Amino acid sequence: MMTSPETTLASPLAEQIAARRTFAIISHPDAGKTTLTEKLLLYGNAIHLAGSVRARRNQRNTRSDWMAIERERGISITSTVLQFPYKGRVVNLLDTPGHEDFSEDTYRTLAATDSAVMVLDAAKGIEPQTRKLFDVCRQRGLPVFTFINKMDRPARDPLELLDEIETVLGMQPVPMNWPIGDGPGFRGVCDRATRLVHLFDRTAHNQTAALETILALDDPALANILSADEISNLHSSMSLLDGLGIEFDHELVLAGAQTPVYFGSALTNFGVRLFLDAFVDHAPTPRPYASNSGLINPERDLFSGFIFKIQANMNPNHRDSVAFLRVCSGRFERDMSVHHPQSGKAIRLPRPYKFFANERELLEEAFPGDIIGLPNNGSFAIGDTLVAGERFEFAPIPRFQPEHFALLRNSDIGKQKQFQKGLRQLETEGAMQVLYDVDARQRDPILAAVGQLQFDVVRARLEAEYGVATILEPLPYRFSRWVNGPADEVDRLPWGHGLLKARDSQERLVALFKSQFDLDYCLQKFPEVKFEALG
Repeated sequence: MMTSPETTLASPLAEQIAARRTFAIISHPDAGKTTLTEKLLLYGNAIHLAGSVRARRNQRNTRSDWMAIERERGISITSTVLQFPYKGRVVNLLDTPGHEDFSEDTYRTLAATDSAVMVLDAAKGIEPQTRKLFDVCRQRGLPVFTFINKMDRPARDPLELLDEIETVLGMQPVPMNWPIGDGPGFRGVCDRATRLVHLFDRTAHNQTAALETILALDDPALANILSADEISNLHSSMSLLDGLGIEFDHELVLAGAQTPVYFGSALTNFGVRLFLDAFVDHAPTPRPYASNSGLINPERDLFSGFIFKIQANMNPNHRDSVAFLRVCSGRFERDMSVHHPQSGKAIRLPRPYKFFANERELLEEAFPGDIIGLPNNGSFAIGDTLVAGERFEFAPIPRFQPEHFALLRNSDIGKQKQFQKGLRQLETEGAMQVLYDVDARQRDPILAAVGQLQFDVVRARLEAEYGVATILEPLPYRFSRWVNGPADEVDRLPWGHGLLKARDSQERLVALFKSQFDLDYCLQKFPEVKFEALG
């Protein structure tokens, strides 16, 4: 059961838990997710000047898109951890990729959060990828807060957007503020609880907080700023909302039955501060996590956590690898010794890091809800548990089935060592899997990925981070399965006839199928052979 932020807590550990807000921002591509992330950092005083997703020469780039390929393409391809203090809380913000080809990274990141902020384009409403990510949030029991973005552009009717949220997502939307106009006529918002009208003016390049004028809804001075029609429409809208009787209920939000809705413009900074203030007040504190020993509550005295992400080359000078761990219970301390169930070994953790995008600093302690980085020399994998005291393992993080396959060739045989190292490190991130054709004359790797764009990223990163140019050859396969069974039955499989024999990096036998028909044929024809999904 999620703890309400208002719950009175006494112990030092409980106080730390009550202060944490750990959430991910999700959206369809181009809804403004990364821009909103940047502006939350601005209003959270974590940065002094906000950057832009597609920065010009005289502008800054966004902090969350720190990789060169992200800045070149203007899209997020990996989740980013950003921690900062705000209003007596510790905010752990995770920016996630919006493109569906990188959705596996987003899904893993959602496993490490306590709530989600759903960003909608005011002109488009709920788009396909938003719906998919919302379904994941629902499966994980994550409360969802909604920010309807891009009100500075022509937008759909706000009531229509609210109706779509309720109809499509099955949640009751609760408008916490109401927009005044849209497009060039977007002036600000009215806070429903306080009846205060917040009017905004843009600043140069939108890099600093928007200039804000706050007046009561019934203040005569409002007529000096807004037209009579604008004031009349605002009063009518507020009366209509009051008449509908839709009121914020914190318990319903935590249960996933309600979503608070905020209108604004991340680009122009309109309404961002209001959203951040409300979010840290209403978002849930760290939640329990399932394990093979039952639910592990954050108030458990002893430390526990799990690895949900691995990132290579965050420091290009050292070609390092970092394992990101969600703290689930107890107090983490630098240099502590923990049990690693996957290896059965005790591991000392002398150099844990706190991250702000790709910037890091050594930390001394962390608490449930926090995300910490651990140097990874190959000891950790996604889904691994680290625990002090009683030994248990957290529930595994599922992997997506690859749907695209391609042969990757090294263009420079003199850089084979760098090529192999790069593939090993990139595979640990979980974005793709590396297979090898058993019967091929050359041991060229086969990349297996969820989305086609992952191949472009692998090639770009191999060249930028390891100095290796590559050639990609798409393969006609669509399905993959681990193969286990009697040796004679496995040998009888129609290898070479629409079926490719491969092995993964752990030397497990893998079959690649060109079609569903080929897969179904093998399932029926060879009942003694087990075909297990790669995951």
